[in-house]
Amino acid sequence: MKSLRFISAEALVSNAEFARKSLGSVAHNLFPLLFKASYLLEQGEVIHDLVENWPFVDFNVGKLLGTTVDCQEDLSHRTCSVCLESCLTGLRDYVLNDSSPYAKRLKVVDLTGIKDVEVQVCECKKTMGRWARTQLLSKLCLELLVYLQQRQCDPGIFEISIDVRIDLFVTERNYELVMQALLKKCYCPLKICCVAFRSDNLALQKFFYIIKLIDPSLLRKLEVVHNVRLEMEHLEMLFNSIHFPLLMSLTLPARTFNARRFTATDEQMLTNIGEKMGEMTQLTELSMSFSILTGRIQKLLSPLKTPLKMLDVSNCSLNHADMAYLANSFHANHLEVLDLSGHNIPDLYPSVFFKLLSHSSSVLRSLTLEDCNIQDTHVNMLIVSLSPCQKLQEFRFLGNPLSSQALKHLFTFLCELPMLKNVEFPVPKDCYPIGVTYPIDDASLCRFDHQKYESVAEELNLILLQANREDVKTSTPLFGSYDAAVQETKNELGAYLINSFKETLEKFTSSLNKTS
Repeated sequence: MKSLRFISAEALVSNAEFARKSLGSVAHNLFPLLFKASYLLEQGEVIHDLVENWPFVDFNVGKLLGTTVDCQEDLSHRTCSVCLESCLTGLRDYVLNDSSPYAKRLKVVDLTGIKDVEVQVCECKKTMGRWARTQLLSKLCLELLVYLQQRQCDPGIFEISIDVRIDLFVTERNYELVMQALLKKCYCPLKICCVAFRSDNLALQKFFYIIKLIDPSLLRKLEVVHNVRLEMEHLEMLFNSIHFPLLMSLTLPARTFNARRFTATDEQMLTNIGEKMGEMTQLTELSMSFSILTGRIQKLLSPLKTPLKMLDVSNCSLNHADMAYLANSFHANHLEVLDLSGHNIPDLYPSVFFKLLSHSSSVLRSLTLEDCNIQDTHVNMLIVSLSPCQKLQEFRFLGNPLSSQALKHLFTFLCELPMLKNVEFPVPKDCYPIGVTYPIDDASLCRFDHQKYESVAEELNLILLQANREDVKTSTPLFGSYDAAVQETKNELGAYLINSFKETLEKFTSSLNKTS
């Protein structure tokens, strides 16, 4: 629904030339309305001028684009390149425009409310993801400094100080630019304030250097993923040298921990890391996928003083003792998001799994059980375990050897979960050739009867339709759920993997030559 005010605002900004000329006579309280209307219509020039002349102390993009009284449509998931570039260049020109620096009230810009999603509905279809926003803001900050150094500007400009809150995403490709912008932050009127930091495909030395530049005392979310070779000793070094008082969410790369080769020194190191995490009193989200943590979960998590709301221990080789600790810990009653993928739950610890879900059922919103060897004979057990989870919104169980008949039985139950919105289900086992083994390797993943799969998928959706559950979205993403950050940097990641493979071959060839 749109109010008459919003419809009038759309009419005004639809004529960009007229709207830009009229801004000087527009009441300040209409700027937020005009901004959202311009964003909806992708009027980049109008957006630029609105930001350049912003009359308020704060400019919060997420709130401005979110649900409002005048327009209930939430636009914060539109990462439209035209609109976001206009926002940022308008911000630069806010500093440079001719109005008196002392009349400029803007103190805080918040870009953290922008949500990166898979499907964009903006007309230009060009997105500006988190990496690109990091790149552009850093570039504009440096350009602004160069301009101020080369021109004779009003001295009052140097008194302008605007905190720009942003979720930074740094890789090898944009490292130098971001690093320079952070190094010169104190001289720039636009102050980059990092609230969340994601690092991928970055040398460890560079990661340690830039993490100190971003002011860790402000950091709420830290993601160190994929090609950052952060091992346990480096993590201990990080926690010993840097304090993260506001950190709420921590994601560690694969193989940070490897309990199979733990020495007495490693055990002490793990204890130290657990104690350091215990000092992070705001920490409620922890992701440690693809580490080997067999028998060590209690040592790592028991020092935490705040219960976890999100825990990802997928493919961490947990044993019965680990699962028993989770089920009985104070975390269990607070877990809203849980990922136990890669564990043979039905055979190894069905009873403690049931206990864990029963304890978390009152708050659990998202559950992921991919590649957990859930077979047809386990479906009734799964249904009993899920029955108390009445607040479940997302359920992902890709990679499990379930027949089409078992999936229909499960879907009939899923219709009864009132808040369920998203289900990711596996290709039925009977769509694959006889004798296929699980987990299915990447080479065989797409070799199934696509026509039969489509037929089964139609039947599953019909079950939802007949139960009046058209609100539930179903899918089978063969290679995992959509990840906006990975999608945006996939070319750089691919180039890195090819180069790593080439280097490995060269080392192997060299070692062969030495032995021959």
